[in-house]
Amino acid sequence: METTTQPEVENKGPHDDHNHGHAEQSFFTKYIFSTDHKVIGIQYGVGSLFFLLVGFILIMGMRWQMAKPDTPVPVLGPILEKVYAHEIALDGEGNTVPIFKDGKITASGYNQFGAMHGTIMVFLAIVPLGFAAFGNYIVPLQIGAPDMCFPRVNMASFWAFFAGCTVMTVSFFIPGGAAQAGWTSYSPLASVIPTDGQSYWLVGMVLLITSSLLGAVNFIATIIQLRAPGMTWFRMPFFVWAQFVTAFLLLLAFPPLEAAGVMQLMDRVCDTSFFLPSGVFASGTEPMNVSGGGSPLLWQHLFWFLGHPEVYVLILPAIGMVTEIISNNTRRPIWGYKLMVGGVLVLGFLSFIVWAHHMYLTGMSSKIATFFQTTTMIISIPSVILLTCLFMSLWRGAIRFNTPSMFALAFLPMFGIGGLTGLPLGFNFTDLHLHDSYYVIAHFHYVVAPGTIFALFAGIYYWFPKMTGRRMSEYWGKAHFWGSLIFMNIIFMPMFIQGFAGMSRRMSDGGATYSMINNPDVTSGALTDSVMNMNSMITMGAFGMGLIQVVFIVNFFWSIRNGEKINSDNPWKATTLEWQTPTPPPHGNFLTEPKVYHGPYEYSNPDVDNGEDFLTQNDPHKSASEEQKRAEG
Repeated sequence: METTTQPEVENKGPHDDHNHGHAEQSFFTKYIFSTDHKVIGIQYGVGSLFFLLVGFILIMGMRWQMAKPDTPVPVLGPILEKVYAHEIALDGEGNTVPIFKDGKITASGYNQFGAMHGTIMVFLAIVPLGFAAFGNYIVPLQIGAPDMCFPRVNMASFWAFFAGCTVMTVSFFIPGGAAQAGWTSYSPLASVIPTDGQSYWLVGMVLLITSSLLGAVNFIATIIQLRAPGMTWFRMPFFVWAQFVTAFLLLLAFPPLEAAGVMQLMDRVCDTSFFLPSGVFASGTEPMNVSGGGSPLLWQHLFWFLGHPEVYVLILPAIGMVTEIISNNTRRPIWGYKLMVGGVLVLGFLSFIVWAHHMYLTGMSSKIATFFQTTTMIISIPSVILLTCLFMSLWRGAIRFNTPSMFALAFLPMFGIGGLTGLPLGFNFTDLHLHDSYYVIAHFHYVVAPGTIFALFAGIYYWFPKMTGRRMSEYWGKAHFWGSLIFMNIIFMPMFIQGFAGMSRRMSDGGATYSMINNPDVTSGALTDSVMNMNSMITMGAFGMGLIQVVFIVNFFWSIRNGEKINSDNPWKATTLEWQTPTPPPHGNFLTEPKVYHGPYEYSNPDVDNGEDFLTQNDPHKSASEEQKRAEG
């Protein structure tokens, strides 16, 4: 089938009930204030990729500061020193200091960059890219829907996201700079920091959470109500299942944090004490004049009730993408598809009863700690099931080693390392040593960096032809893959060693204060030279990682206009419905309403008589499995 560029069409049948703006539209209504799920998906994608870059630039500055605390940050330092020439931040004693001084990041600047790096990467980059961008573009196509169930709510979701991103960005340029209380914004620290950046952070979070809630409701309604005829629950692609469970996680876990954000904002601007106990000392020797009676632990409970489901909000869309790509590039059905669906449902449920393993050091009772240890061990079971099914799907598969396939394959061991290294943190007796160390940094980043981000790269390379009608360069795509794989491990693998050695996180000097070279009289407990020297290796890996992403950026934008044109609407020979639309899909998606006859992964089917090794979901031919059931019946 030749690639087609279709004009806007009017669907026939029940889909007519969702004829959202098929008439001629202006530029603003079509591309800016659009209600088309594909345009909104691209808007989310462009925004989240931009903030992924911003978050990475922040961490590169931080890594340089840690490796070479007495050396100005190259390129970035002199520029930001001029930007922040009149900006001040507060040091630990309440004194005002420059954020940048002589091209070097001060301790307050380091805290600011650290807080905003975590916030940007999680809430402005990875979540909107995996859930909102890919979800918006792909889910309606995969279930045979003409659009999302509530197109205007979808538009409102994006603009709430845009407003939240704007507030977060503006906070960098106000007096005092952005938030400095970490991406977790723990009270009472976050409540008493006198600069306005922390308040901006809270306003931005409320807007971002509102965006996610609107999107979650829309995804749930769309998947339940707008599936094409024949698209039963167990004919849905696993990516749709992953997005479905993710939407419920957002819908149920985000409201407590939104309420907590409003309460902490009131603590800051209205002199309430939701999270402020009596006798709080901000600076000096006199306690603050607050009414008291609040609990800092309440904030932690509300935050981590979202914080741990948030991990699965990051990872489930990634697993969904990897599943689609592995099945397509092994030319085999997914091993244990229904088992994976059950696993993701159980994983979603259990994610709500493990949050307090982040709080073992708060003084919880042994009985409560035992409960959360138990649930943390149990939640590893569905995670292992998902990973095992994906590994089993590779067995005897005719694996095609193209760029999306290689990123998807690399996801499996990287996510495995991230998951297995999380087990020691689930036990309170080992967590006492590892808590707030670089071991935690390494564990979490193996899940979200070489884990989730590799899956997102795989998804970009895989669905790029459907979105643009062109392929990204395979040569430069594989160069991007190998460079990313090598540098990712150079960055994060040494952090496990640093964590075991007792190196704490959030130290602007990279642990130099606690090193043996600065404490020659200390015989034990100080950081050795070998542990300290790893900072330089990690920093070189971070800069190498940054350089290899230039290859991706150039390849991406060059391929939009100059990439190899595809000669088929289904260049990957895939089975799911998004590949049965014109390329790129028109407004309304399908020329005629699709009807589904098969499951999502009918590959290597001996019953196919069309010269291919697959059956698309809308192909009325009988599959071998269906013929077998018919004969047995």
